Amino acid sequence: MCGIVGYVGDKQAQGVVIEGLRRLEYRGYDSAGIALVDTADGDGRIASDKRAGKLANLEKAIGEAPLPSSTTGIGHTRWATHGAPNDENAHPHLGRVSRVAVVHNGIIENFALLRTELERAGHEMLSETDTEIAAHLLELEVQAGADLTTAMQNVCRRLEGAFTLVAVDAEDPSRVVAARRNSPLVVGVGEGENFIGSDVAAFIEHTREAMELGQDQVVTITRDRVEVTGFDGSPAEGQRYHVDWDLSAAEKDGYDWFMRKEIFEQPRAVADAMLGRHDGSGKLQLDEVRLSEDELRTVDKIIIVGCGTANYAGLVAKYAIEHWTRIPCEVELAHEFRYRDPILTRDTLVVAMSQSGETADTLMAIRHARAQGSRVLAICNTNGSTIPRESDAVIYTHAGPEIGVASTKGFLTQLIACYLLGLYLAQVRGTKFGDEISQVLDELSRMPEHVQEVLDQAEDVYALAAQHAQTRSVLFLGRHAGFPIALEGALKLKELAYIHAEGFAAGELKHGPIALIEDGLPVFCIVPPRGRDELHQKMVSAIQEIRARGARTIVLAEEGDESITPYADELIRLPRVPTLLQPVVSVVPLQLFACELATQMGHDVDQPRNLAKSVTVE
Repeated sequence: MCGIVGYVGDKQAQGVVIEGLRRLEYRGYDSAGIALVDTADGDGRIASDKRAGKLANLEKAIGEAPLPSSTTGIGHTRWATHGAPNDENAHPHLGRVSRVAVVHNGIIENFALLRTELERAGHEMLSETDTEIAAHLLELEVQAGADLTTAMQNVCRRLEGAFTLVAVDAEDPSRVVAARRNSPLVVGVGEGENFIGSDVAAFIEHTREAMELGQDQVVTITRDRVEVTGFDGSPAEGQRYHVDWDLSAAEKDGYDWFMRKEIFEQPRAVADAMLGRHDGSGKLQLDEVRLSEDELRTVDKIIIVGCGTANYAGLVAKYAIEHWTRIPCEVELAHEFRYRDPILTRDTLVVAMSQSGETADTLMAIRHARAQGSRVLAICNTNGSTIPRESDAVIYTHAGPEIGVASTKGFLTQLIACYLLGLYLAQVRGTKFGDEISQVLDELSRMPEHVQEVLDQAEDVYALAAQHAQTRSVLFLGRHAGFPIALEGALKLKELAYIHAEGFAAGELKHGPIALIEDGLPVFCIVPPRGRDELHQKMVSAIQEIRARGARTIVLAEEGDESITPYADELIRLPRVPTLLQPVVSVVPLQLFACELATQMGHDVDQPRNLAKSVTVE
């Protein structure tokens, strides 16, 4: 999720690694660390330092207590997933005898089982992270006689989840070894030196020759060679390419905006949000639920609080949670919540949605709820932030850093977290059978590929945006779970393009909003899947009504739905998914449209005027 740098060559590794980490700061992080292989006295050892906070904290520490000279090293900037953002949980992590050092991005799903195995064998863990177990396992392998490459292959075959691992061995300073499964990793190919990076920004100052690794591959770099194998040890090939971007573009993986990059990261983000959600018996489990099952069984009302995009994610969640659990669910704007004197009891569960975990309005809302005796569960993307710390439970969305002010992958992963919460409550309360929950989870597990299917149509959406570059008003219509997506689509246009945009429940048209319809007005229409025939028919009727009055209809409908074709001036196809899950795919074209329209209009997409990423004042 954050920054990784590895280096072997003739230069001083400390400088290369620190500068690489600096170029990766844009990714967001909460701690930084470095490990070097020191061979000054003839016996190899790992020299390491790591600090919570910004890279400057690490630089200050190694300035006061210098690390030895070395030409082999690894570094990391961490976005916390397992364990609070502190010195102990920062990377690198060392093995039991400090022979091996490891940095890691991603999530090792079966780390709890492996940690128990190691602790029973007498290993003491010094952190709360899933990463530390990889260091111990690698060290056991090299102590048994394997070289670091073979050790990495053996360990990776035992790991489940999505991860990038990079390691050094104190007794073999000639190499850095890395592995990837469902997590970014790229090699920088130099002359007499080679590099590892979580993206090319880590080494673009030194080389523009890069190698992309495939799934389940291990790479070994030395000064003079790059060798790739599969996890099974079989020879493999990486894909070489030349980086022709400058540093600014490299940070964005060649995209013009961080927001566009983050839109295209959504398949991976949705997959990460699903990782580690099962225990050994196959039951659904969440991150830090400090509420007993008995306490959750007594919940008689759920109130979801959030602001902006988070509020719209809550509106989607209401449909799913009430359907699956039969618990009444309300959705409140956090800044209005405590001022209307809400009815709160010990059996009320307040769900606080905040990407940053620092949203002032949401924080004050949960403090009010706790003062009234209610339980609070946070849905958040930032480990260790204030809202999770002050809540009784937390589900982390694992979206990774989101740089663009207008939320994209943050929204999709909040949706996934809400679905998981609803299914978990249904499991605890027995309102759905285990096979029913498994069926929904199977559908959720396919959402990354469905999101990718939508992204594959991006050029068509961009062309549509270019056609509307002069428009000054756009409407969005939806029904059921599509209504919050209409609101979110309108919000994205307001944030980025600075034009009039409104989302409506389609059934409200005849109660006033239809007066806004005029000739040529673009109207996005989110059509429910045909499995809900009554909703589908009513949405088709609404589209006919506005088209008869001159609206230009831009229709989002599932594959195979031909009944809508005669009423669509423009048609965007969506993968066929259940009604409650359709928001995950239907919002993506609206994100693409808003991003491209703002680009066509010459606006700064990543930093819209008057907006901040995190609103930390009421």
